[in-house]
Amino acid sequence: MAMRLNLTLDDEHAARLTELAEATHMQAGTLARSMLLTALDRTALPDAASSPANVVDVLNSIPGALERHRTGMDDIAASRVVSLDEL
Repeated sequence: MAMRLNLTLDDEHAARLTELAEATHMQAGTLARSMLLTALDRTALPDAASSPANVVDVLNSIPGALERHRTGMDDIAASRVVSLDEL
């Protein structure tokens, strides 16, 4: 089963990805997908399969993820949202 995933990178990581993509003559999205799949194959997926607690550890290791989640929840509570039809 294929799944589509959209990610937003901060300016620093986006610039680093763009530089690497240009240096390797690849599209940034293709490079990012390859890097993500490689990282998942090596770390997250094998561990996640053995224990759901490992999934939490992987998520907790993402810098700023909890803060972004809380900001998103605050935005929802304050009705600072955009409907899908407006996108």
